Amino acid sequence: MIDLRSDTFTKPLPEMQKAMWAAEVGDDVFGEDPSINKLEAKAAEMFGMEAAVFCPSGTMTNQIAIKNHTVPGQEIICHEYSHVYNYEGGGIAFNSSCQVRPLPGPNGKLEPDSVAAALQNPLDHHAATSRLVVLENTTNKGGGACYDLDTIDEIRAITNTKGLGLHLDGARLWNALVATGQTAEDYGKRFDSISICLSKGLGCPVGSLLLGSKDFIHQARFIRKKLGGAMRQAGYLAAAGIYALDHHIERLAEDHEKAKLLAEALEKSTWVLPIEIVETNILIFNLKPEKDIEQFNAHLRQAGILHIDMGQGKQRFVTHHDVSMEQINQVVTQIQTLP
Repeated sequence: MIDLRSDTFTKPLPEMQKAMWAAEVGDDVFGEDPSINKLEAKAAEMFGMEAAVFCPSGTMTNQIAIKNHTVPGQEIICHEYSHVYNYEGGGIAFNSSCQVRPLPGPNGKLEPDSVAAALQNPLDHHAATSRLVVLENTTNKGGGACYDLDTIDEIRAITNTKGLGLHLDGARLWNALVATGQTAEDYGKRFDSISICLSKGLGCPVGSLLLGSKDFIHQARFIRKKLGGAMRQAGYLAAAGIYALDHHIERLAEDHEKAKLLAEALEKSTWVLPIEIVETNILIFNLKPEKDIEQFNAHLRQAGILHIDMGQGKQRFVTHHDVSMEQINQVVTQIQTLP
């Protein structure tokens, strides 16, 4: 099978597996797992932030951050496509007892004017107090689009002026850095907290990191414990993260090239509407209204190609290291042979 459903289907490559089995481990609840300590220090240093905490998932790092930034009854501002709003099981309501104000914007990205207009009057006791803005980079449901730093700076200026926190869901931030030439430090100095994922394009089996100030991460560890995220000899997993940060970031450019090859084939197909954006490894496209969606899906299934049907004609391919360039060419051939 050629699995283009998500880069979450990546498996550790042989050299990463070797690094995992060679890991030195201890009890992380006691702060004595040297591999986890090394990973957390390494990630914090990369971003120029004070501290980091290792967690099982990006959902957990996002939810810890949101709870850490807020008190019950406050409001979080995010994009209507954002992962924290759509795909974290109602975690904001369940964990933090806060409400969400989802905003529109191109390709899953918030715009500064929309953020400014959405802020509640802090003196109005009828309204939930605006407390946190969450950005997502790259945008998952927005087709892997990347923020430019100027836009982030404008939003940061708003949150600074109004006393709000600014959190980044950076599940695929590595892809954004490779695609734009931005640096981890560019983000570390702009956000109060950052969630970064290791188990997507970087190919680790498990793991995300939450970064922030020492005080923020100290409190995050209490929340992680309450959510059941404190682990013991998890250094085997952390070793995969260390290996990935050393060896797998630059190779993400290959995944972006694969996505562009698929986009070129789709653009030439009579089945597909013009594609809006292809910046990284996520490719979202729409079938023409007159085309049979089930026929399209069946054609791919019969060729052994897995992808996501997002509904209403919208389709998604995600490229990653477990799909080779040869397999991408096979997908291109199947696109070209659509009846």
